[in-house]
Amino acid sequence: MELIKKYFPELTPWQIEKFKQLETLYKDWNLKINVVSRKDIDEIYLRHVLHSLGIAKIQPFLPEAEILDVGTGGGFPGIPLAILFPKTNFHLVDSIGKKIKVVNEVVEGLQLQNVKTTNGRVEEVSGHYDFIVSRAVAAMPTFVHWTKGKIAKKSRHELKNGILYLKGGDLTEELRDYQTARVYELSDYFEEDFFETKKVVHLPMKYKG
Repeated sequence: MELIKKYFPELTPWQIEKFKQLETLYKDWNLKINVVSRKDIDEIYLRHVLHSLGIAKIQPFLPEAEILDVGTGGGFPGIPLAILFPKTNFHLVDSIGKKIKVVNEVVEGLQLQNVKTTNGRVEEVSGHYDFIVSRAVAAMPTFVHWTKGKIAKKSRHELKNGILYLKGGDLTEELRDYQTARVYELSDYFEEDFFETKKVVHLPMKYKG
């Protein structure tokens, strides 16, 4: 928890309380339904919470913005971002039922009012979103294909509407066809070794009516 405060010193007492509760809820639920590896659950603030919040260092979200988290797994990056931006709307989607079950229980335990969930494929989700966020669920061409037609027309943030993707390693090959993609190194924001190869990719996407 001190790790989160270190990089986000402006947190409100409400946010601090929610981030504290998050660890207990995940540890409890992970014993029943394993969605996070044992090693990761012991380092949940570093490997999951702070990693998810890396997106906020690149683009803070405005109130009333609509964010889609695709392949959310156990709720990352969506749940930490929903705590950080309580006035932003988050829609967390995963095709695996047991993962969404854990997400629902954590959301309920934290009493987050700004999160809704869908158990299904992202292609079946309707609506338009300012940003689509995710943690490396597929190679970028596949991900772009899945999320086609889901970007809102009007950009209100500093960055253009599109995808904000948490990835690691060398992305040269994967992003070769995406000239507009910009890669942000998380090591520029967080000093821990874990972030040495971690990145956020921003890919602006055009609205398709």
